[in-house]
Amino acid sequence: MLLLLGLCLGLSLCVGSQEEAQSWGHSSEQDGLRVPRQVRLLQRLKTKPLMTEFSVKSTIISRYAFTTVSCRMLNRASEDQDIEFQMQIPAAAFITNFTMLIGDKVYQGEITEREKKSGDRVKEKRNKTTEENGEKGTEIFRASAVIPSKDKAAFFLSYEELLQRRLGKYEHSISVRPQQLSGRLSVDVNILESAGIASLEVLPLHNSRQRGSGRGEDDSGPPPSTVINQNETFANIIFKPTVVQQARIAQNGILGDFIIRYDVNREQSIGDIQVLNGYFVHYFAPKDLPPLPKNVVFVLDSSASMVGTKLRQDIGFSLAVQNWVPKGYLDISCVTLQTKDALFTILHDLRPQDRFSIIGFSNRIKVWKDHLISVTPDSIRDGKVYIHHMSPTGGTDINGALQRAIRLLNKYVAHSGIGDRSVSLIVFLTDGKPTVGETHTLKILNNTREAARGQVCIFTIGIGNDVDFRLLEKLSLENCGLTRRVHEEEDAGSQLIGFYDEIRTPLLSDIRIDYPPSSVVQATKTLFPNYFNGSEIIIAGKLVDRKLDHLHVEVTASNSKKFIILKTDVPVRPQKAGKDVTGSPRPGGDGEGDTNHIERLWSYLTTKELLSSWLQSDDEPEKERLRQRAQALAVSYRFLTPFTSMKLRGPVPRMDGLEEAHGMSAAMGPEPVVQSVRGAGTQPGPLLKKPYQPRIKISKTSVDGDPHFVVDFPLSRLTVCFNIDGQPGDILRLVSDHRDSGVTVNGELIGAPAPPNGHKKQRTYLRTITILINKPERSYLEITPSRVILDGGDRLVLPCNQSVVVGSWGLEVSVSANANVTVTIQGSIAFVILIHLYKKPAPFQRHHLGFYIANSEGLSSNCHGLLGQFLNQDARLTEDPAGPSQNLTHPLLLQVGEGPEAVLTVKGHQVPVVWKQRKIYNGEEQIDCWFARNNAAKLIDGEYKDYLASHPFDTGMTLGRGMSREL
Repeated sequence: MLLLLGLCLGLSLCVGSQEEAQSWGHSSEQDGLRVPRQVRLLQRLKTKPLMTEFSVKSTIISRYAFTTVSCRMLNRASEDQDIEFQMQIPAAAFITNFTMLIGDKVYQGEITEREKKSGDRVKEKRNKTTEENGEKGTEIFRASAVIPSKDKAAFFLSYEELLQRRLGKYEHSISVRPQQLSGRLSVDVNILESAGIASLEVLPLHNSRQRGSGRGEDDSGPPPSTVINQNETFANIIFKPTVVQQARIAQNGILGDFIIRYDVNREQSIGDIQVLNGYFVHYFAPKDLPPLPKNVVFVLDSSASMVGTKLRQDIGFSLAVQNWVPKGYLDISCVTLQTKDALFTILHDLRPQDRFSIIGFSNRIKVWKDHLISVTPDSIRDGKVYIHHMSPTGGTDINGALQRAIRLLNKYVAHSGIGDRSVSLIVFLTDGKPTVGETHTLKILNNTREAARGQVCIFTIGIGNDVDFRLLEKLSLENCGLTRRVHEEEDAGSQLIGFYDEIRTPLLSDIRIDYPPSSVVQATKTLFPNYFNGSEIIIAGKLVDRKLDHLHVEVTASNSKKFIILKTDVPVRPQKAGKDVTGSPRPGGDGEGDTNHIERLWSYLTTKELLSSWLQSDDEPEKERLRQRAQALAVSYRFLTPFTSMKLRGPVPRMDGLEEAHGMSAAMGPEPVVQSVRGAGTQPGPLLKKPYQPRIKISKTSVDGDPHFVVDFPLSRLTVCFNIDGQPGDILRLVSDHRDSGVTVNGELIGAPAPPNGHKKQRTYLRTITILINKPERSYLEITPSRVILDGGDRLVLPCNQSVVVGSWGLEVSVSANANVTVTIQGSIAFVILIHLYKKPAPFQRHHLGFYIANSEGLSSNCHGLLGQFLNQDARLTEDPAGPSQNLTHPLLLQVGEGPEAVLTVKGHQVPVVWKQRKIYNGEEQIDCWFARNNAAKLIDGEYKDYLASHPFDTGMTLGRGMSREL
């Protein structure tokens, strides 16, 4: 089996042959001779694998997003075929898992350490790929394999990211580019924000290679078929277009980016602090503050390397200049708008209290003014004229331009006395290739860092596909700025405006957030040079005392008028867990209990900061220490980073219940694939995924089949069995312990005709199991052979044909595809529901369930129900006619089917029983048992009718321990 797994950036390929490759949103038509359309279509249909399903499930809990992509494909060709799965993911995201199913083989991804030398190579490769193919803010994950003829493949990819707030909104973008029309295509997003959702919008599908500033994109509404359900703290967005709707958007299957933007409520000026299981996160986003004055220098590359599209973007001209250029200036040809108009817009946006200047550079540094000037209508007009007359010439002196800009800013701040109450910025546009003056990257970085001294923030924009993006990235990282890149063919103007909008309104500078060292450890970065309106500062850490009631927080910062200090004791009541899981495998963490979304947010943020520090550092011992810390954390939490790698383990056989003999599933199921299914609780809950056991260990106490009941008494090593001949539609009380442990289990019967020559008129099976949990929180489970419905305030539907694990505080539901469902409550109660399916059911067969009690330790001594009344009890045989020498497995007895009679004493009652053999665990195991006849009339308390519930969620029980029996 040929396997190829890779992480690349910014390039999307179609599955299939090279001739079938299509560009983003446009089919490729070659000029010249063309093959007839019908022939081309038939050729593609013969060779191209069919994508039967493409689905994305995403859950955002307190800005932290868990996303899983599922893709299923079919090789329709008569020969083996190469097939490729690819997914465009946000560049800020960490891949956490990948599973590939090829035919009946399972290949499971594993995050491992990458050797130091190899890790450095990968980083270079990632950046090289970015230079050649990268898009803003995205990467491409690819996995390839060879699929046998007429066989199937499935791919499951999981990744996580912390959403950043920009321009007052969080943006969650999902790439919907299956590259062919899919019969089942869906995007399902859940958002859980305990602070409350203030606004939410779904943008139209964005199918260009580049998202712009966000302006003008929100006027046509959500994509067709989008359904939004929302309350104060929860939102569910489903996008499920039909094939026809997909074709109307893009016939090549490249639909675009499904984008959700939202914001949350903010009440406290000091921010929102959330705590869960010893970890905390602090969101700080103050508002209603006066803006700080800006000291800004625009540094524009006018070198010869900017000729062509880059020049038109960066300093292009248009007839629009006639509106403001003085007479006599317009003696040049007019071309496209692009970045020039964007710079004009930015200049108009400067506030009266701001100061600015402009520098153009090539092999020479051309300064518009040798000092910063105030913002007036005349100065804005003159600045536009200066930009208008820039012409491309010479080389690129990046170092000289930056040094000159920093000197301008430092000089103004030193002489104005406004330094503590203003923000100094450089907006730097270039193609990023130093060719004149200092050209050594390390020296440019050192010179810039020494000159800026942390007082000047540099925001870089790289234009063109050959930009040295690593240089720009490090310039911004080392000097409290941000970086963006713009491709030659893209709308640089809108991107530049959007980039500037993020930094146009500084509200605070020199922010420091402190927590008591005795209360908080391993906190992420707490010092921030600036806070811009519409953004957010996020700190995460560990609490020393998990039972802490209040956390003292102190924020110091400067705004436009004064030095401010905010002090308060913030209540940190631990969040109650809801009905949610991340779907990712359980990370190692610190080994203290189950992980949660705040812990993973902390690990994500810490890993990002370590990677950033590693990138900035020039000290080799320090870089090695940072590399080791980042690598250890990434391996522990299963993040795919430059210092970790993903290896596919396998293949292992895939157990499929539908392929079992007699069309029924066994108690053994396949290992769960990485299918992330997330609940929608009112409060987020911790991850409760446990290592999967290849064999389910369950007791004999059960009800299965027609229905046949089995009760195991381990102390006396006796097993008792009985039948219940109910009617279709009857709802049986199986376990009733609502008052004590808060658990109730009911089972609903379905009817079927009796087999030919049978002694029964009809058969009955369990078609629905309902489990009600009242402690610690109220939850409902409804299980059928096809699905599991979990309702704990918000509804979650899990298909039974996919292996998933979901959970919350005190509750875990594990589905093994087409095999079984395991429900664990408080760690001390466990039920296993076997799923019985028939490929071609006979008239007397029905898909049905079997109910097994795996752990009853948490059920009380007052537990009742058809099975529950025998738990924590014992039984003994008082009359055994077989005698000690009787062999109960004698062949003659097996031919008859029943053995000798005896009398069983259980709960103080004498019950006539007869020896039988019965198969359990879907026929995999045969047991000896003592059978009580007549619907167990003398074995159970009361009568059969006393065990009938009025509805599936009925928790009442008229019978209990100690009451008189009606015989």
